[in-house]
Order: sequence, then C-alpha cells, then structure tokens
Amino acid sequence: MEYTVVLSSLTVMSIGLGVAFVLVKKKAVQNTLDLEKEKKRIIQDAKNKAATLLKEAQLEAKSRLLEMKSVFDTETEETRSELKSEDKRLLKKREKLDKQEDQLSKREQGIQKKESDVQKSLDSAQTKQDRYEALLEETKKELEKVSGLTLEEAKELLLNAMKEDARHEGAKLVKKITSEARENADKEAKKIISTAIQRYAGEYVAERTVSVVHLPGDEMKGRIIGREGRNIRALEAATGIDLIIDDTPEAVILSGFNPVRREVARLSLEKLISDGRIHPARIEDVVERATEEVDRVIKEAGEQAAFDLGVHGIDPELIKVLGKLKFRTSYAQNVLQHSVEVAFLSGTIAAELGLNIKLAKRMGLLHDIGKAIDYEVDGAHAIIGAKLAKKYGEIDPVVNAIASHHEDQMPEAVYDFIVQSADALSGARPGARKESLENYIKRLEDLENIANAFDGVVNTYAIQAGREIRVITESEKINDENAVLLSRDIARQIEENLTFPGQVKVVVIRETRAVEYTKK
Repeated sequence: MEYTVVLSSLTVMSIGLGVAFVLVKKKAVQNTLDLEKEKKRIIQDAKNKAATLLKEAQLEAKSRLLEMKSVFDTETEETRSELKSEDKRLLKKREKLDKQEDQLSKREQGIQKKESDVQKSLDSAQTKQDRYEALLEETKKELEKVSGLTLEEAKELLLNAMKEDARHEGAKLVKKITSEARENADKEAKKIISTAIQRYAGEYVAERTVSVVHLPGDEMKGRIIGREGRNIRALEAATGIDLIIDDTPEAVILSGFNPVRREVARLSLEKLISDGRIHPARIEDVVERATEEVDRVIKEAGEQAAFDLGVHGIDPELIKVLGKLKFRTSYAQNVLQHSVEVAFLSGTIAAELGLNIKLAKRMGLLHDIGKAIDYEVDGAHAIIGAKLAKKYGEIDPVVNAIASHHEDQMPEAVYDFIVQSADALSGARPGARKESLENYIKRLEDLENIANAFDGVVNTYAIQAGREIRVITESEKINDENAVLLSRDIARQIEENLTFPGQVKVVVIRETRAVEYTKK
C-alpha cells in the first residue's frame, strides 16, 4: 500500500516535471520569437530612419543647390549688366573720339588752307613791297635831280629847320613856365607849408638814454644788489640794462641805449620793489611779465596812432611793427611821434592841393616803418620799409612813397614829394633832432650786432655807454676754453670794424643751470 502511494507520488512528480519542462520550453520558444520580432522591428525602424535622413539630406542639398544657383544667376546678371554698360560707355567714347578725330582732321585741313592763303598773301605783299621800293628809289632819284640835293643833305636841312623851330618854341615855353612858376610857386608853397605847420600842434619830448627809479628807502639798494651781487647781476643779465647804484639818495639809475629794454627793466624793478621779493628766480619771472606788458603797450601805441589819424585797414602785424617806433629814436626824435607828425602834415598839404587826404596820411604814417627793423635787416630804412609794407598788402603808391622819401628810389607821383616835404618839416623844427645821440645809438647797435654774429651767442648787451659788452652764450656749445677765444675774437672784430673812444670791455658769460622740482 505504501509502495503504491510512493509510486503514485513519483508518477505525479514526473508528470509535473514534464509539464513544467514543456511549459519552460514553450516560453523559451516564445521569447525567441519575440526577440526575433523585436530585432526585425529595430532593423526596420533603422531603415526607415535612414531613408528619412537620406530624403532630408537630398532635399537640403537640392535647396542649397537652388539657392547657390539663384545667387550665381543674380551675380551673373549683374556682371552682364555692368559689361553691357561698360560696352555702351566705351562705344560712346569711341564715337566721341571718332568725332574729335574728324574735327581735328577738318581743322588741320582748314589750318593748312589758311597757311597756304597767308603764304600767298605774304608773297603778294613781298612783290608789292619790292615794286614800291623800286618806285620809291626812282622817286628819290628824280627828286635829287630836281632839287640838286642828295637824300642825306635834304634830311639834314629838314632836321636843322625843325630843331631851330623846336628850340625857339621850347625857349618861349620854358620862359613862360619859369615866369609863372616864379610868380606862383613860392607864394603857394609858403602858404601850404605855413598852413600845415600852424594846424599841427603836437608836443615833442626828447628821448633819453637813462631812466631813474625812485626807491622807498636807501636800504632797498642793498636788497637790489643782493648777496654777493647776485640780484643785480640777474637783473642786468635778464634785461641787458646797466643798473647804476651810487650815492644818489633813494634812486637807482637804469642806463642803456635800447629804450625797449630800459622800459622792461624799469617796470620789472618797480614791480620787484613793490612786491618786496627780490631773488634771481623771481627776477626772471617778473622780467618775463614786464616784457609781455611792453609788447601790449607797443601794440596799443600802433593802434592808437592809426586811430588818431583815421588810417584804417592796416594789417595787424604791420600795426605791431608801427608800435615799436614808440621806443625808437632817430637823431633823438621819437620816430612814432615823428611819423604821426609827418602823417598830419602830409594830410594837410594834400588837402590844400585837393588830393586824397587819407592816402597822404597813410603814406606819412608808414614812411619810417623800416626803422622798426633796420637793425635786423641790411639796407636803407626806406627800402626796408617799402618791402615790409608791400609784404603786408599796402598798395603800390604807398610803397613808392615810403621807398622814395629819402630818394633811395626816384619819386613817381606828387604824393612822394608831399611825404618828402612833410618829413623835412618834421625833422627841421628847432630841437627836433640831435646828431650825436643817433651816432651813439648806432655805435652801440653795431657793437651788439658784431657779437651776435658769432655761433653759440644767445644775447648781447652793450652797457656802460658802450664801454662794456656782455655776451650770454649757450653752455652746451661754448666751453670755458672757447669762451676765452670768443672774447678775443669779438674784441678783434670790434677793433677792425668800429671806431670808438677809449676801450671796450668784452665779457663772455657762460652759465650752467640745474633745475629740479619737488613732488607732492
């Protein structure tokens, strides 16, 4: 019984295992089939996707190709259009050149025809001239036979007769003109000149070669001199003016022939005394500002002179040159004041003669303009002034009047003689001029010019009435040994070229400065 039960159990288990195996195998087969289907599906999806990508790529390639073709067609069309335009332009140009060539050809033919006609006319004229000369020669021979005189004898008789008639008529005319001139010229000239002089009431102040600066006290002299004389040396070097500090109470004398420098020195010293700070650095600053102030005074002086005379339209640069005459003297006569006086006299004379008053005043005002720069340029001041006026746009009559007022150039118009007369009137007044001062100033200018001609010289100042000349040099170009040689060479040049009383002391100054600024 038990055995049967066990056997039944084994049978059941075997059947169960069989069924399980069948089920497992069936499931494995099913899984295999599923995997195969999935594989086919994946492969099909990949193929579909590849086909889709291929189509998209083909479409994009076609689109790009179409776009490139469109761009190419557009560019090609533009190029064709430009080529057509260029062809049309070249065709028009060629047609134009063909027309010009035809015109030139026709013109050349016309010129050739005219030349032929002219040549025929010349030949005809030459034939006629030959015939006329032959007839003239025959006529001369006939006249010689009739008159019994040769051609030269007849000419001489005719010329002698004409000379006698002309001399006779000329003598009568000269006698008549001389008589009338003697009757009227002196009378009219005296009237015009006296009228001009009476109507001018200008004052005259003689220029001096020294200026006096008053001090608040004698103790200020020591401050001006400075420790070991450094302040006075700095002031003299900066201005080129000699400071004389002597026993004169509460006064310092500034000595120098150049009035511009003297004025700069005077203003500088007054500013330093007023400020109280006197040392070399301060002196240089004050002198620079005083120089600017004098430049303004020069400009204002020129403008005021032109304004007072009613002379307008003068170039601003020429006005500045005119203002420099305020500090220029000629035979001790202030040249700017002299020029204003000559302008007024010229205008008055022109008014009496019924001429252009403003033009005459303009000529008189500018007649001595060359004296403002005659120390810089060689030549007569009249010619220098004429060139300067022409440079700044003055008209030819004004230029000629300037050039001819001392007859460096021959006068060409009545205005030239008017300016000459006015210049003589202004200079001939009692006390207007002094020969000695002009010669003195000229000699000092010559001293400076000789020294300035040497290489390495920055500035030159003639002081002590021309007994000493101080030469400021560039320390980079002139060393100590060269400074000795330079002083000797300048002295030799002065001996050879100038005449001077006594001795001239030549002082060559070579200075090296080191400047540094503090930092905050």
